[in-house]
Amino acid sequence: MVRAIWRSYRKPMEPRKHSFPPVVDNDTRLLVLGSLPGQRSLAERRYYAHPQNQFWRLISSAAGRDLAALPYEDRLAALCDAHIGLWDVVASATRQGSTDAAMRNIERHDLAALAATLPRLRAIAFNGGTALRHGVKQLGPAAANYAIVALPSSSPLHTVGLATKLPAWEALRIHLTG
Repeated sequence: MVRAIWRSYRKPMEPRKHSFPPVVDNDTRLLVLGSLPGQRSLAERRYYAHPQNQFWRLISSAAGRDLAALPYEDRLAALCDAHIGLWDVVASATRQGSTDAAMRNIERHDLAALAATLPRLRAIAFNGGTALRHGVKQLGPAAANYAIVALPSSSPLHTVGLATKLPAWEALRIHLTG
């Protein structure tokens, strides 16, 4: 007699990953939104911590100074000094790895509520297509109150190169003057 032994197959539970608090103040004019921090950023508890992510080099052009050369806390202070805020569209999600395509069970931030607390906010920029798709839906009718800017992703997975991405990021400066 042959017996078949059946084992139930269980997919490993994907870890739930959570975003960081927003980096904003009452003088924020431009809010830059990513999707959800990657594994390296989560491990280091810092926005855009992966050395191959080009965010700090790209946003430096809008901020008017080399943020990549600064210690992390000084980077955040320099963003605020330049009237640039930083946050993510996803509050939490389950995800293996760092790619946006792997996000499941997404819980979104209330972007419209945050934007409403920023009296000088003029523009909301989205770092990559996933942030744009989720963020514009989350803003709903409030999106009409701001310039909406789609940026090429700073992620190393978006391989078009820094020089190709830079003009769109440099153009953010128009939302910071005046």
